[in-house]
Amino acid sequence: MRDIILGISFGISIAFLSWIVGMIMNLILMKTRFYSKLSNLNFITSERINRKIGIKKIKWVIENTFFKFFNQKIKIKNSKTDFFEIREEMTRAEISHLMAFIFVLFFCFYYSLKINIVFGFMIFIINILMNLYPSLLQQQNKRRIDKFTKRHLLRE
Repeated sequence: MRDIILGISFGISIAFLSWIVGMIMNLILMKTRFYSKLSNLNFITSERINRKIGIKKIKWVIENTFFKFFNQKIKIKNSKTDFFEIREEMTRAEISHLMAFIFVLFFCFYYSLKINIVFGFMIFIINILMNLYPSLLQQQNKRRIDKFTKRHLLRE
């Protein structure tokens, strides 16, 4: 039980730190040709699978807790909102979370070997919740924006 609690608390701490590392890694990647390939990732395209894994619950948590204050640029404020700009910001958030997820994976493996598998597994679970799921949510939101902008452009 002690390793579970310590793993969760360490996992939360390293996840918050990983967001900064993810943003730095994203800034570096933005200067490469590889970034355009990363900006159109779609790990899970099925809305049914997204529902089954609980993306909607993560969205609720982000919208209804203190997390909603973190990235204010990803908000539709009025009808004059620039959806292309929001999509770009979502891409930055998505890739930052993916880089953060990869960063924390090293800690998961290291502490699984150094301390024990339970400790490492708790870090892994927290990493999924705080880095992978937000990235998947951004992918889902980008698909929704793409559908909206495509319909809007067809009307014009």
